[in-house]
Amino acid sequence: MGILLKQLFSLIRLLNSDTGHKSIAAGITCGFILGMTPNFSLQSAFIFVCLFIFRIQIGAAFVAAFFFSFIAWALDPVFHSVGSTILEANSLQSLFVNLYNQPIIPFTRFYNSIVMGSGAVSFLLAPIIYVASIVLIKKYRATILERFKQTKLWKAFKLSVVYQWYRKYESLYG
Repeated sequence: MGILLKQLFSLIRLLNSDTGHKSIAAGITCGFILGMTPNFSLQSAFIFVCLFIFRIQIGAAFVAAFFFSFIAWALDPVFHSVGSTILEANSLQSLFVNLYNQPIIPFTRFYNSIVMGSGAVSFLLAPIIYVASIVLIKKYRATILERFKQTKLWKAFKLSVVYQWYRKYESLYG
């Protein structure tokens, strides 16, 4: 539980920082995909590779994955019906047979209805999650954060010795 709280506080600090909103939104989107797909599969490995190669906030991805995994658990019946519909489509049967006979593709576990349904839904909703995250982050920074910076509590904290030490440390070590 302590690790989760640490990640959650890290996400809040990240939202309050000057970090780019697109990087945070990409992290939330990757976390959405990780949280929606069940267990570890080749799709999850691909998302992890993207996390480490591109400028994506890993902390935002892990916190989002944790919270979206609870939503995915509740949506498993929906994922099963979507996946079954895709897997039982007569026009795609020959494609699935060919994919299953490839050397690496079966490790995606696409033949499982829940994996297929959650993958299809998460990849279709990923652009919507990305755009919604950007909008919400901008709105949060423009309204809530600015209001908090105008409070007496924040102004008093900025005058404290602890905050001055923090600013000094940040200027020296970035």
